[in-house]
Amino acid sequence: MAASRLVKGLLLAMMLAALMVLPHFLKYHHQDFLIFLTINVLVVVSYRLVTLTGEWSLIHAVMMGVGAYTSALLTKHLGISFWISLPLSGIVAAAIAAVLCFPLFRMTQFYFLIGSFAAGEAIRLCWIHFIQPFGGTGGISGLAVPELGSIDFFEPIPYFYLVLVVVTLSLIVLYRIETSRIGLTLHAVHWKAPLAESVGVNTWNYRSLAFVIGSFFVGLAGTLKVHYLGTVTPNQFDISLMVFILIWVIVGGYRTFYGAIIGAVVLSVLDEAIRDLDVLRPAIYGALLIASIRFLPSGLESIPQRIIARFRCDSRTEPMP
Repeated sequence: MAASRLVKGLLLAMMLAALMVLPHFLKYHHQDFLIFLTINVLVVVSYRLVTLTGEWSLIHAVMMGVGAYTSALLTKHLGISFWISLPLSGIVAAAIAAVLCFPLFRMTQFYFLIGSFAAGEAIRLCWIHFIQPFGGTGGISGLAVPELGSIDFFEPIPYFYLVLVVVTLSLIVLYRIETSRIGLTLHAVHWKAPLAESVGVNTWNYRSLAFVIGSFFVGLAGTLKVHYLGTVTPNQFDISLMVFILIWVIVGGYRTFYGAIIGAVVLSVLDEAIRDLDVLRPAIYGALLIASIRFLPSGLESIPQRIIARFRCDSRTEPMP
């Protein structure tokens, strides 16, 4: 067990070292892509925490927008520093999620899915129709760039390091939550809810807790995204983004912590490769989703286990000399 943890620690350290060096060998456009990819990793992992309870929502992209709009309003209209608005954006997203828990978690499964979509669209329509203070369809532009001494976060490489630090710390917290007693209880709520209730587990509280925590971290992701873009609009967080999040998690796999990360990385790279094929992108994503459900129901994360199982099977069937 200790050796396994040491190997995992070394691999993670090597990955972080590679990520810190990588931007210096990329073009400007690819540096932008790396920033958004890192943010997407936090989005899918925070969404996966919500799915641990067995509930799949369609509001996660809107909660990302809640964090983004919160930071935009605080920095643009109140002159609050980015470093203060960043945690506040997550707190506000979590607070709104806590309020939404009361109506949403009276529903389950399909009804929860539709209810979360309706709640998300209601929030997004407020951003569109209330020009003050949300700016309507044009949103809010001219967002402040983070300031820290002489570091110029307007440049992509320093901003990538900022995103990498925030995302890494967030992933560590999310991983610790999943491997804690709370995470084990969330799994129990998903797979054996009646049994969990029979031993005194309040399933409503744990579903709400996962939803609130996931909203907090995706609110941070929204803030990181819009402060790099310099603008926030309602269309940035519509249902199309939510569909991408769903596909990333399903194709990557949601049974392990790293499955959603694999899905986000692989499909984001694919999306970058086919970004000139706007007409064919929906068809390509649809085909990938169908193929994943048909041939890889456990997602890309199951490929290593399948390969290992295949080799073990082959070694056992080899004839004895």
